[in-house]
Amino acid sequence: MSFAIDLADRFAVSTWSLHRALGGIYPYRPDGVETPTRQPAYGEGIVDLIDLPRQCAERDIFRLEICSFHLPSRLSSYVADLRSAAEEADVKVQTLLIEDGDLSNPETARRDAKWMAGWIDTAVALGAENMRVIAGKAQPSDAALHRAEIHLRQLAEEAADAGVRLVIENWFDLLPGPAELNRVLDALNGKVGLNGDFGNWERAGKYEDLAKIMGRAELCHAKGRYSAAGLDAEDYARCAELSDAAGYRGPFTLIYDSQYHEDEWTGILEERDCIAGVLQKVTAA
Repeated sequence: MSFAIDLADRFAVSTWSLHRALGGIYPYRPDGVETPTRQPAYGEGIVDLIDLPRQCAERDIFRLEICSFHLPSRLSSYVADLRSAAEEADVKVQTLLIEDGDLSNPETARRDAKWMAGWIDTAVALGAENMRVIAGKAQPSDAALHRAEIHLRQLAEEAADAGVRLVIENWFDLLPGPAELNRVLDALNGKVGLNGDFGNWERAGKYEDLAKIMGRAELCHAKGRYSAAGLDAEDYARCAELSDAAGYRGPFTLIYDSQYHEDEWTGILEERDCIAGVLQKVTAA
């Protein structure tokens, strides 16, 4: 599909959107083994991670987000090969998502922060621009929020020294709404960025809450809501519109998490076309 405006840098794909095509996961955890065994969580798979940069480029998407549990190896040789595959396809590794850990838990926060810090070298080796961590899973007490802020500040400084931007997401119990999220961002005074997510606050008042944070977002998980009738295009477009109105100008990372389309790429491209229509409309206005 051709677009009236240049949208080459406005879209990314997360490996989560292709979790059935990939099939297996490698559950890295702070309390786990350094090299976890592949688990066929979503089937045997039909594609390898190293093939995804080429598949993205073939569909005119030039940003890729990688979930840590999709990395079959953290050995320098494999990571170098994956980075080369991305560079050959002219695809940026936008973000490495660290998919475990809890910086708000008084019993494990120190351990988990050290484990997260251990991923910075992997992000650098991949050429990742950003690294997303989980801020916390505890209820948002003042103590829990403060604990997460302390560890996030240290992680952000370590990541920045290595040339990687640390970001968090409006996700899990520690950040249930704009007040808690904005408190953490304010406390960290720009050291940590925001990856806003359309789908993590599915509740009454969702649009109002997203409008209060998307102006601060540097990245965006643009997750479409699907039902038996297909994509809720009205909801999806509204999320994109409010993000633009709030001042968001970053890439939309397409998150397809449904079985409505058997071929995950079909859902990913449907989402892209929906948001592209919004962007063309607001640009023409």
